Amino acid sequence: MARRTVTAFILLALAIPAIMFGGLFYFLVIGFFVVTASWEYVHMFRAAKFNPSLYLTVGGVFLILAMRAFRPQWAEPVFVVLVLLAMTVHLIAYERGRDQAALDFMITAGGLIYLGWIGAYLIDLRALPNGGWWVMFVLPIVWLADSGAYSWGARYGKRKMTPRLSPKKSWEGYWAGVFMGTVYGAFFAFAYSKYGPLNVSILQGIILGFVLSTVTTLGDLGESLFKRFGSEKDSGNLFPGHGGAFDRIDSLIWAAVIGVYWIRFFFL
Repeated sequence: MARRTVTAFILLALAIPAIMFGGLFYFLVIGFFVVTASWEYVHMFRAAKFNPSLYLTVGGVFLILAMRAFRPQWAEPVFVVLVLLAMTVHLIAYERGRDQAALDFMITAGGLIYLGWIGAYLIDLRALPNGGWWVMFVLPIVWLADSGAYSWGARYGKRKMTPRLSPKKSWEGYWAGVFMGTVYGAFFAFAYSKYGPLNVSILQGIILGFVLSTVTTLGDLGESLFKRFGSEKDSGNLFPGHGGAFDRIDSLIWAAVIGVYWIRFFFL
């Protein structure tokens, strides 16, 4: 627990200035986590004897993030070209004797879609008007909900939530996380409306907090699906007590998507 806490503070010390300043600094921090997660993603599937393209997945994810950050008008055609290129690479692999090339292609394309295109919503969230405030509204709800779920579940969890995907998760921890996320959604709505530039009602904060803390667990479980497939405990060991980069952003990817569309619908 001590290692986990120290690592969390170090990560926050890096993340908060990046969120505040935005621009290239924010892109580099997000890019580091998402691109490293794509490397871990490939190696999880390689541990299961599949062979997705490492260079195309990792390089493609970086390219998609860069386009969404700096040349959004090019993002869609670049994404399409990358998927078609992935098909070409795995067609060649099949012709050279790789019988599982079709599944390899699906894994490569899945990495480009999930970590590249969907992961880039972490960039889009910061790019919104008052984006730094919105990032500090959306993401901390998930961080605090996850912390509440982890702490309560470790102490009081008895009923397993997903015995196959994530055996340590409990329903007690899950609902504690939902409660924490909902409360903090209301708190951030009040604080950022009173002392910041956002105009979010407490009811809207409650709804967003509830939705985020309820749904983003699926991002965590989705990564657990990949890990179980490759018989891995964590996506990596980059962060003591926290695992790899993918372990750190699995829920945040979902939060960014939900946050972007929620903000666009109600406030832009």
